[in-house]
Amino acid sequence: MGKKGKKEKKVKGAEKTAAKMEKKVSKRSKQEEEDIEALIAEFQLLDAKKTQIVETACPPPSPRLNASLSPHPEKEELILFGGEYFNGQKTFLYNEMFFYNLKKNSWTKVDIPNPPPPRCAHQAVAVPHSGGQLWIFGGEFASVDGEQFYHYKDLWVLHLQTRTWEQVKASGSPSGRSGHRMVYCKRQLFVFGGFHESTRDYVYFNDVYTFNLENFTWSKLSPSGNGPSLRSGCQMATTPEGGIVIYGGYSKLRAKKDVDKGTIHTDMFLLKNEGNEGQEKWAWSRLNPSGVKPTPRSGFSLAVGPNNRVVLFGGVYDEEQDETLEGEFFNDLYFYDMVKNRWFSGQLKGPKSHKKKRRRGKKQETDTAIGFLGGDEDESPKPEEIVKEIVAEDGTIMTIKQLMPISTCQEEQSDSESEEDEEDCTSEKNVLEPCSRSNAMTTVKHGILYVYGGMFEVGDRQFTLNDFYAIDLNKMDEWKLLVEMDPKTQEWLEESESEEDSNLEGATGGNEEEDEEDSDEDSNDDDEDHPPVESGEQYSDYLNRTEQYWIKLAQVKMGPDAKEKKVLKVAHAMTKMFYDGI
Repeated sequence: MGKKGKKEKKVKGAEKTAAKMEKKVSKRSKQEEEDIEALIAEFQLLDAKKTQIVETACPPPSPRLNASLSPHPEKEELILFGGEYFNGQKTFLYNEMFFYNLKKNSWTKVDIPNPPPPRCAHQAVAVPHSGGQLWIFGGEFASVDGEQFYHYKDLWVLHLQTRTWEQVKASGSPSGRSGHRMVYCKRQLFVFGGFHESTRDYVYFNDVYTFNLENFTWSKLSPSGNGPSLRSGCQMATTPEGGIVIYGGYSKLRAKKDVDKGTIHTDMFLLKNEGNEGQEKWAWSRLNPSGVKPTPRSGFSLAVGPNNRVVLFGGVYDEEQDETLEGEFFNDLYFYDMVKNRWFSGQLKGPKSHKKKRRRGKKQETDTAIGFLGGDEDESPKPEEIVKEIVAEDGTIMTIKQLMPISTCQEEQSDSESEEDEEDCTSEKNVLEPCSRSNAMTTVKHGILYVYGGMFEVGDRQFTLNDFYAIDLNKMDEWKLLVEMDPKTQEWLEESESEEDSNLEGATGGNEEEDEEDSDEDSNDDDEDHPPVESGEQYSDYLNRTEQYWIKLAQVKMGPDAKEKKVLKVAHAMTKMFYDGI
């Protein structure tokens, strides 16, 4: 058998193994998912009470990672949805939606009836159909203690013109997953990869699905050639010719009992339709780009920038030693030119030197072109005013803003960059940059890259961010600070701390007094809508007294086709959550 035949046999063998593992994980996680579905159902019941769209001017969203940040296809806005936060003891998942106004540098929280349930590590794609739509697929939900996981396979669309949510139900969808990637190409959504995890097992994917936005149907592609191996968290972008580029990602395998070995992928592939007009014949091919490639990493963020370039930001490289992880975080930028098939490092050039020849009106043009901060020139944050280190409430010193020297301009062989004057380069002056991080939210609008939140680690502590930066990708002169990190939002609770301390919810956004009022209102709503717990009443007595009420409630939420045993289980779980005040 030739080498090609051996490779094909090996690929098919890997696909069969993955299919078996997927079936195994799905079977084992079924019990967990049935339990956690009750918690999700409770969230949806609370959301179902909302009947009107409520828009509220608000502070920036609370710290989070693995949310989605998308450009509004019709307006000067960015849309942030979902995400997660972990304070050392509890995991918080969100289904909040925020709109950021680029011109006013202001945030608005928009509550829309019947939204998708809370999730993170999902994918969102904005398309210019019917006044603008935001499509969301999949993602992950975790219990408060982080011990149970639920992976969504639902598909939602937010109609931006009417601000209404719609769950689109179509057969043949990908299995439940998170960490996948989704892009829009030729009136179709393309979904690739991801992973599904239960308490004991996990499985990674390398399958490709398309969802047709014309007839609302799912299709699974079977491309020829050797494509990417199983992975999640890769880079995925649409080429000008309608192909799909895949770069990097992460996966892990069971090395031995209770020991997993992670793999950071650095390979690159192109998925291309080689069929004639009106026909689809998809094929994988491997890319070998030139230039300065990114160093190995996972948890990086990506967005499609101007001039057919994909921009990669940040990430982390985890070095495994004796069953421990040591992470090196990044805050650098890399660009991939999809036309030239070339990587290059994104180096800051720095502002024009005032000591050299000044062109008339140049500063005014610059300020106008980068007017996304709003306000007067004096309102723009000055690098020298930003402290390098801050101290969280527990005394941990964190590097939130970095003052780093500008690297010498790296020569880029494109026409636009070869015409840059030598005076643009500087190697001595300090500039502001985001601190190193992974799993940040990024997007590009009008050639400007926006970076929100993410996380980094100090020792065994994980800190989640809510600072907000922007940089003009055409000029690459400086980062603009739109939202400064507030150290008071940084909370880390050790496992040994009391349960009372663990109830301090540092994940909630906005004013603390407002959060308490909202919490009280929600509690009052629950007391009015659900049978109240009588003073001194034991759980068993409360269950016997109210069981039929909760069964009917679960039946309504789960639908008439739900099995009686499963309805009863969900009803009991909802009863216990209400009794315990969760």
